Amino acid sequence: MAGELYIGLMSGTSLDGVDVALVEFNSAEFDSAQFKLNEFSEIGSAAAPLPKLLHTHFLPYPPALRTQILNLQHPSTNELETTALLANSLALLYAAAVQQLLAAANIAPAEITAIGCHGQTIRHQPQFKDGIGFSLQIVNAALLAELTDITVIADFRSRDIAAGGQGAPLVPAFHHALFSCPQTSRALINIGGIANITYLGSGDVLGFDSGPGNMLLDAWIKQHKNLDYDANGAWANSGQVIPTLLAAMLADPYFALVPPKSTGRDLFNDTWLLAKLAGGDYLAQDVARTLVALTAHSIVDALHRNCSPVDTVYLCGGGAHNTLLKNCLQALLGETKVESTARLGIGVDWVEAIAFAWLAKQCFDKKTANLPAVTGASGPRILGAIYQH
Repeated sequence: MAGELYIGLMSGTSLDGVDVALVEFNSAEFDSAQFKLNEFSEIGSAAAPLPKLLHTHFLPYPPALRTQILNLQHPSTNELETTALLANSLALLYAAAVQQLLAAANIAPAEITAIGCHGQTIRHQPQFKDGIGFSLQIVNAALLAELTDITVIADFRSRDIAAGGQGAPLVPAFHHALFSCPQTSRALINIGGIANITYLGSGDVLGFDSGPGNMLLDAWIKQHKNLDYDANGAWANSGQVIPTLLAAMLADPYFALVPPKSTGRDLFNDTWLLAKLAGGDYLAQDVARTLVALTAHSIVDALHRNCSPVDTVYLCGGGAHNTLLKNCLQALLGETKVESTARLGIGVDWVEAIAFAWLAKQCFDKKTANLPAVTGASGPRILGAIYQH
């Protein structure tokens, strides 16, 4: 029987662009989906088979668009108009990315059941006011449906927040569905702009944001080298960790919070970094090296505090390409193996895009997709708003 086709769109806090994944799910049951695993696959017998990843595409953000998004991270004049127009611009870009993917895959829009679109996070303040708060991901989903001739499912966080949750991270439910294995304890760590952890223990699932991933280092190298990121951590590797600076960074109260917890640029931003650097006279490369150490230490500290024991750590996201960061994590974790999600059948760049295809299917099938133990919501909820084509 032919499977259902979904598209997942993900643009994260790194602000590099949009990841697009074309995914096939078995039309009868998701658990019957087939995926050809590579010879190194370590999926356990109890884990759900992976959805079939048919095609991928990446469309980078134009520099001007990225600047607009960064500017909206802080209060400014005429925010309502700027946000609305930027939501339109994102819809146009996402539509172009979808159309390019479909053209490369030789698939017609009518063959796609729905697009799962995360949108671009602008503010994330769950439980900020009256115990509710908000999380804002912008995209004109109606325009995206109009431009692609495909049903669009967006706004995945709001219902969880309305139920008292953080609205994030959302991906642990997907990790649990695919990667749980009763014979081993696993931690999946997505290192994008923010680093988030999913712990899959014996019957336990935990997920939370550990702290900054790439975004502070990306901003620092942009300022000093006019580069978008530090490839393999090469620049940072030319510097030395500054112990006092690292200690001051790790003293931020966020790291001591008990999950459920989530964060973003609202906290870990240029202003936060400048405050930590105040009064110091540091070499730029030493600060870069210390920022890598911050990501590594905050991840490992969070694992030790909340997720022991862990047999294997699997990395995904852009940070999984950073050799220095991976080596730092391995050194701190000792005998715990550090691998990539490629060992589990999904390349490191596509886990989250596939997850949003999965979230879209859950919504379309009227199935819950949040994990209250992860987000803190009062119960399971169906996530997403449907813009029917």
